[in-house]
Amino acid sequence: QVQLVESGGGSVQPGGSMKLSCKVSENIFNFNTVGWHRLAPGKQRDFVASINVGGRTDYVESVKGRFIISRDHAKNTVYLQMNNLQSEDTAVYYCYANIVSRYTWGQRTQVTVSS
Repeated sequence: QVQLVESGGGSVQPGGSMKLSCKVSENIFNFNTVGWHRLAPGKQRDFVASINVGGRTDYVESVKGRFIISRDHAKNTVYLQMNNLQSEDTAVYYCYANIVSRYTWGQRTQVTVSS
């Protein structure tokens, strides 16, 4: 069974940066996409960013120009570089990998943006 292990969460001040990592236990090219969702307090879980097997990236509008998703195939790891973080980015972040409609989720990591 595939496993996704996240790392890199924590606390940062507004305007700061943070990088999340998602290590997948098998070849990331086995999946249609690998990406991130987040769950903010009082909200439902929402899509943040993804990268597909062909390398195309997608972002939710609110993070475009601030977040960058990338991958290292040799390490089977996907990264989410988050810049100019704002309080509204505070959330629990979930890494996922999907094959069509079948999703596998990571264990989550907390990101807190606060002064």
